[in-house]
Amino acid sequence: MTLFDVPAMAPSALQILWLILIAVLWIGFFFLEGFDFGVGMLVPFIGKNDQGRRLVINTIGPHWDGNEVWLLTAGGAMFAAFPGWYATLFSGLYLPLFLVLLGLIIRGVAFEYRSKREDPLWRSVWDWCIAIGSFLPALVFGVGFANFVRGLAVENVTNVFGDTIVLFAGSFWGLFLPFCLIGGLLFVSLFVTHGAFFIGLKTTGEIHDRAQKYGGTMAIVTVVLLAVFVVWANLAYFNLPGQVSWLKIVAWVAGVLAIVAMAGAWFMNSQNRDGWAFIGSALATVTLVAMMFAHFYPGLGFNNGTTTSNPIDITTASSSPLTLTIMTWAAGILVPIVLAYTVWSYFFVFRRRLSTKNIPALDVTTAA
Repeated sequence: MTLFDVPAMAPSALQILWLILIAVLWIGFFFLEGFDFGVGMLVPFIGKNDQGRRLVINTIGPHWDGNEVWLLTAGGAMFAAFPGWYATLFSGLYLPLFLVLLGLIIRGVAFEYRSKREDPLWRSVWDWCIAIGSFLPALVFGVGFANFVRGLAVENVTNVFGDTIVLFAGSFWGLFLPFCLIGGLLFVSLFVTHGAFFIGLKTTGEIHDRAQKYGGTMAIVTVVLLAVFVVWANLAYFNLPGQVSWLKIVAWVAGVLAIVAMAGAWFMNSQNRDGWAFIGSALATVTLVAMMFAHFYPGLGFNNGTTTSNPIDITTASSSPLTLTIMTWAAGILVPIVLAYTVWSYFFVFRRRLSTKNIPALDVTTAA
C-alpha cells in the first residue's frame, strides 16, 4: 500500500493543464516579486540619503505585499492539484522554506517599521533588513529551482503504519552543488537587474540615473550567468526518467530567449529606453522559469531512479479528476479577475514616475 496509490499512466488533459497553470503562477510570482526583491536589495546602494531610499521604497510601496500573494497562490495550487508533489517537496526542504519565510518576514517588518522613527540609524538598520530580507529568498529560490532542474533524489520509505511513502533522500548541504549555486547567483543577479530597470522606469533625476548605471552593470553579469546556467542545465540535466525529447527543444529555445532578452535589455538601458529595458528583463525572467518547468515534466523535479516501483510524477502525485475539474472552473473565473486588477493597478493607478522633489528631507534635529 502506498500513500498515493495511483498507478503510473499517461497524464490526463487536466493534469497537464494544471502543471501549466502552476508554471504560470510561478512565472507571475518571479516576474512581479522579482523586481520587488531587486528593488529591496538595491535600497541601501541606490539611495544615498533618506530621501533617496524612501523614493526607491516608494516605487514598490503599493505593490510589494500584493505581489507576495502570488507565492501563496502558487503553493496552494501545488497542494491542491498535486498533493504528492507538495508533500514530497516539504518532506526534506523545511529548512530552505524556513529561510524563505524568514527573509519575507524580515523584509515585511522592515517596510512597516522603518518610518516609525526619524532617527537616521534606526532607518539605516531597517534599510539593510529590507536588502537582506530580499536577498535571502532570491538566493534560496534560485538554489531550489536549480535543484529541481537537476532532479531531487527521492526514495521509498515505510512508515510506522506500514504505508510506503516517498521522501526526499538528500541533505540540506547536498543542495548546494556548483550548478545549484550558479542558479542561486543567477536569481539574485536577475532580480537585481530587473529591480534596477523598474526603478529606472518609475523615477526621475539622480535616482533614475543611478538605477540605470546599476542595471547596465548587473545586466552584463546576468547575461554571463544565464549563458552558463542554460547550457549547463540543458546539456547535463535533461536525462531524468520519462522526460520527453521535444521538451528539450522547448527548454533550449526558452533558455536562449532568456539570454537574448537580457542582452536586449542591457542595450535598451544603454539607449535610455527604460520601458524596453524593463520588458527585456521581464521576458528573461519569464522564459528562464519556463525553461525550468520544461525540465519538470513528467517527474515534477524529482529523480525517481531509486523509486521506479512507485515514482512521483504528474500522474501519481495528482489529485482526483473531480478536484481538478472544480479547481479549473474556479481558476477560469478568478484568474482573469486577478490579472485584470493587477494590470489596472500598475498601468492606470500607479504608472506615474516619482521624484525626490515630493519627499521631504529627514528632520535630523527632531530625530535627535
